[in-house]
Amino acid sequence: MDYFSNISYMISHIFLMLFIYLFITHRYSETVTRLICFTSFLLLSITDVVKLNIFPDNDWCYFLITLFQIFVTQFTGILISKRRNSKALFIGLSASNYTIIGSVIATILYIYGENRILALLGNFIVHLILLIILYKSLRNMWLEQYEKEYTKGWWELCLIPVFFYCSFSCIAFFPYSLYDYPQNILGILCMVATMCVSHVVVLRYIESDSKQKDIYWKNVLFESYIKGLENQYYLVEQSEKKLRILRHDMRHYSNMIHMLLNQGEYEEIKKIMTHLNEVTDENKMVKYCRNLIVNTIISEMMERANTFDIDVHLDLLVDEKTPVNDYEFTAVIANLFENSIICVKNFEKEHRYIDVKVHCTKDHLLIQMKNEYQEEITFDSLTGLPKSKKGVNHGLGMQSVQAFSEKINGAIDCFCENGIFWMILFAKF
Repeated sequence: MDYFSNISYMISHIFLMLFIYLFITHRYSETVTRLICFTSFLLLSITDVVKLNIFPDNDWCYFLITLFQIFVTQFTGILISKRRNSKALFIGLSASNYTIIGSVIATILYIYGENRILALLGNFIVHLILLIILYKSLRNMWLEQYEKEYTKGWWELCLIPVFFYCSFSCIAFFPYSLYDYPQNILGILCMVATMCVSHVVVLRYIESDSKQKDIYWKNVLFESYIKGLENQYYLVEQSEKKLRILRHDMRHYSNMIHMLLNQGEYEEIKKIMTHLNEVTDENKMVKYCRNLIVNTIISEMMERANTFDIDVHLDLLVDEKTPVNDYEFTAVIANLFENSIICVKNFEKEHRYIDVKVHCTKDHLLIQMKNEYQEEITFDSLTGLPKSKKGVNHGLGMQSVQAFSEKINGAIDCFCENGIFWMILFAKF
């Protein structure tokens, strides 16, 4: 019995599982993850024996078992993945494309060299070299994108490795192989090059697009930060101006109090003291929390809310130093606060209010927004977050919130209850 194909496929399966293991962040412990990958490898190898050795001439058996092996491979990637989404599927499909290259090279070496040992060695070396190159050049970039924001369009991107895999399979393996039509070798090699270039270009484009979005949100945050600082600077100037006037008038107030004391007009003295306290309170700077950046953004958001005469009930508890990135944290607050302002700004006065609760300590983070709503809110079936009604190029703010929550291993809950919209983000450190 000829086991050349079995060994060749086993080598491919080994590197297939290695690729999935290395390019996906794990949901389970290392031991459990390795056990799952090894079990999948055994399952793929056993089914290879069925289609290659027990029923070698049965096309339907080959086809159905191949479909089963595809399912096992993709299910393994999604099962061990920390985030079970279209990105995990994309990497599983790309892993199948990567291992096809080694199988094709082994077949070509065997056709032209007629040396099985050389062909199997070539299969192993090609897989190893490709894995090392991909690991060193693309792994960090991929994992960064994998962990980053929720990105629409990954289901469409999954079609790229799907069609490459189907094309390779139809030309090189089924129903006729390269052994039957060796003249297809040049075309297959061109397809290999095209596939490699396509995957690199796609990942580079995604990285570039992600960086542009990061820059955009940083600019939005800095703009709000600068506006908040400008408002605080203006308030400081106004307070200093009023305090200068107050200092100038103090001698007059002092003389008035002295005269009223001589006359025994104590009630009038109380009124003057009350007036002085009121003037002093008017010039007191509002400090919402001890964190400078959060305080600045809250000041800017409060200024916006005041322009629409919105009542804001604040409950802030933010340490001077937080266990998260302050800029990302404040960007989330600004996004959610702004969404609430947009939602209620056109309501009647009694309905124009927002409840804002932000607690961030060394132990936990809690962001809770609550406001009334009148129009129907549509939720995304994948993320559970509200969907923008303005079109596909909107709603990036909620994607930023989703990305922040995933980064800190938090949980988001959005729901509507009795005409009130709730948005809650919680993470425990």
